[in-house]
Amino acid sequence: MDAKIQLSKEQLRETKPARDEYLSKPKTPLVVVLDNVTNSYNVGSFIRLADAFAIEKIVVCGALTISDKKLKKASRNEAKWVSIEYSDSTTDSLQTLIDNGYTVYSVELCQGSVDYSSVRYPSPSVLVLGNERKGVSEAALKLSHHLIHIPMYGMGNSLNVSTAGAIVLAECANQIRKNG
Repeated sequence: MDAKIQLSKEQLRETKPARDEYLSKPKTPLVVVLDNVTNSYNVGSFIRLADAFAIEKIVVCGALTISDKKLKKASRNEAKWVSIEYSDSTTDSLQTLIDNGYTVYSVELCQGSVDYSSVRYPSPSVLVLGNERKGVSEAALKLSHHLIHIPMYGMGNSLNVSTAGAIVLAECANQIRKNG
């Protein structure tokens, strides 16, 4: 007869690595650049995704009026584990990443974009996700090496930015981890 082992919430939380140990582990060489994403819940969702996939960092670009309370609620306080940079300029941030050897992919349904799942993502890579209403800026699109989109088969032509980010981030991070 198999006995079930039950752990309390406290015991389960104890199995997580200590902060210093976690931060010293290598991260997936992937950066998410948020191009004027303004919704606190969306930024918080990206923080959770960055932690879940152990990516290198998030760069939050643009003039921010983010609610700290909403951000903490959406991120479930995982910002303490994630490297987050803030920048006034998406283009300056992207240019720095390009100069450091990153390949830039903008997630935007537009002329010339290809299905995200047909792409082979190299290490290191950048995913650019845009404003909730306007999408990725023209300036960021011009700096991108590749334009990718999620095929839409229903009546709608877009997804919430954090939902789209989760889909593409999972594919990109898993490919980079598998292919080293």
